[in-house]
Amino acid sequence: MDRVPTTTTTASDPAVKPSPVVALVKAMRPHQWTKNVLVAAVPLAAGQLFGVTVLLQTLGAFAAFCLAASATYLVNDSADVEEDRRHPTKRNRPIAAGHISQTTALIAAAVLFLAAIGLSLFVAWPLAVVVAAYVAVTLTYSLRLKHEPVLELVFLALGFLLRAIAGGAATGIAISSWFLIVAAFGSLFMAAGKRASELDYALEQRGGDTAGTRKVLTGYTPAYLRFVWGLAATVTVTAYCLWAFEVAEVPTAVPWAKISIIPFVLAILRYAVDIDSGRAGAPDEVVLSDRALMLIGVLWVVVFGLAALGV
Repeated sequence: MDRVPTTTTTASDPAVKPSPVVALVKAMRPHQWTKNVLVAAVPLAAGQLFGVTVLLQTLGAFAAFCLAASATYLVNDSADVEEDRRHPTKRNRPIAAGHISQTTALIAAAVLFLAAIGLSLFVAWPLAVVVAAYVAVTLTYSLRLKHEPVLELVFLALGFLLRAIAGGAATGIAISSWFLIVAAFGSLFMAAGKRASELDYALEQRGGDTAGTRKVLTGYTPAYLRFVWGLAATVTVTAYCLWAFEVAEVPTAVPWAKISIIPFVLAILRYAVDIDSGRAGAPDEVVLSDRALMLIGVLWVVVFGLAALGV
């Protein structure tokens, strides 16, 4: 499996130029909406996800985050258009390739932002606050901080954390303090792993040349990023164990919450394999392409779901 796409086909070829609508949809990056499944974490942990009202609220939160995320992608690609045109793969993005204009992208982004906030208000006003915070964090990251070492990791992790918090905001379900720690450091684990994989590719496959990758990589070393994702993994596992024992205080015939620690730790270890091999540059692609990780994830969902339901 290649660590980074190596295609050199340019999307700017008139023969393959897509329609403006298709190009706009592609620029919205629907393939990355899988990240927004995190909004279901709180309802699932509470054992209430499949109640009709909670499920509809969760789906509303998912849709709102999809709209908001797509809007931020459009703004980011508009701001980076010149840099993307010099990149071997990013030059194929619709805005960089000239399939849609920056003006069109920014107008679409504004419409998506308003739609995301409007939908959030319809679901629950606390969700609108979380979505607005996500937009602010993401735009700050994209426009100001993505080239600042450490700070960019924090803001990248915040994007994942806010998705998890959104599930509680949409449904009114109380969020455990241990859950917040798991979500926060789990997000940092993925963020640091993403950068570690990108840096590994630059050092091993490009002979140390980071010109075609992210500028922020020049501010990191493999040892430092390994330290960060190792530390984050340690805190994540520790906090999860404490959270699992908190959930286990509810009497059940089988200690499912405690048992769920096993697949959770296995998932962390398996994801660490992907990081260490340089395949974790895109977390959503890792989850969808690593069958073993997907199987472990499904096992965890089933086991923890039984614990949350009090079976």
